[in-house]
Amino acid sequence: MSRYRSPQIPGSKYITPEGKKQLSDEFEYLWHAKRPEVTAALAAAAAEGDRSENAEYIYRKKQLREIDARIHHLKNRLEDIVVVDTVPADISQVFFGAWVRLEDEEGNVSEYRIVGPDEFDSAKGLISMDSPMARALMKKREGDEVIVKKPKGDSVITIVRVQYEPFNSEDKY
Repeated sequence: MSRYRSPQIPGSKYITPEGKKQLSDEFEYLWHAKRPEVTAALAAAAAEGDRSENAEYIYRKKQLREIDARIHHLKNRLEDIVVVDTVPADISQVFFGAWVRLEDEEGNVSEYRIVGPDEFDSAKGLISMDSPMARALMKKREGDEVIVKKPKGDSVITIVRVQYEPFNSEDKY
């Protein structure tokens, strides 16, 4: 008997052009390079004989299932996404695709870009538009103070800068 899992709420279907290219590249790599490689290894393992005790065969079957699941997910996601490649009319407000520079209560400055749920990467400063931080920032302007709900408690941050192109490394304020 399996565990019941309630259906997940699908993430927003918006994505940047860079994010779409990344998903398309991953799909192409899995479909044209990785899957044929694993299929060939699976066939070689199957040719060795008894499959019930063949660890290589069992491993390759599992690997092929995982690749096929990811390919299926990417194919469906690439059909449904909407690429946002235009800048909003009011570039002083925070919308999808914006780069924002924030300052917290202690004076720490951080920079983020608001992207789709398929492309977020906190290490690179890419936050999902569905995240609590991005939701709090949406439609705000430079100079606005925003309250962000965090697990450790609410935090007040100030929007220092909003722009729709990457920040220069020498431009800190």
